[in-house]
Amino acid sequence: MEPFKELTSLVIPIDRANVDTDAIIPKQFLKSIHRTGFGPNLFDEWRYQDRGEPGQSCAGRPLNPDCVLNQARYQGGAVLLARDNFGCGSSREHAPWALLDYGIRAIIAPSFADIFFNNCFKNGILPLILAGSIVDRLLRETQATVGYALTIDLEAQIVTTSDGEGFPFEVDPFRRHCLLNGLDDIGLTLQHLPDIELYEQRRRQEAPWAFLMRSPQGA
Repeated sequence: MEPFKELTSLVIPIDRANVDTDAIIPKQFLKSIHRTGFGPNLFDEWRYQDRGEPGQSCAGRPLNPDCVLNQARYQGGAVLLARDNFGCGSSREHAPWALLDYGIRAIIAPSFADIFFNNCFKNGILPLILAGSIVDRLLRETQATVGYALTIDLEAQIVTTSDGEGFPFEVDPFRRHCLLNGLDDIGLTLQHLPDIELYEQRRRQEAPWAFLMRSPQGA
């Protein structure tokens, strides 16, 4: 997992509350268990004027000009700005996979759905909570200013505007440590690899029969 320390990026405004995971990545794309390749289908029903299907090329599909992801001023943005209860609905992990594959590394909202919130941290995305009044202001400024960008400093736990105004935020210390160091669940386990290997060696001595290759039944 790529570490998250400090990010300066254009902001993509999603001026909606209760954005659910089916909007983030529609259900027909859940057939794949791979963690990549979902970016072109992020917010598929909002971005395109036809129905997308798994394995279909998005090149040449009719675009919805009203969708912010199709507007030139927001291209390349890695910070998503949204309203309350972002990521509600089903618990599909494909939602943060799609956001990350598109290039989103941080989401700012007044509140998040719990399972989506946890899944973001596990996949290298920072879900960042700011007060609704601050989000209101940032949305207005983003929509009014072409090229509007924010800097998110996870080490200092502060969001800074281009004019230098800062908004502190809270984050769980353990989750902060994992993001700063690029540690997902596998990475956390591998930190204990020497201890795991010592345990395996001891078990081979204590119970060698457990490591014997069993012959196929009837052989």
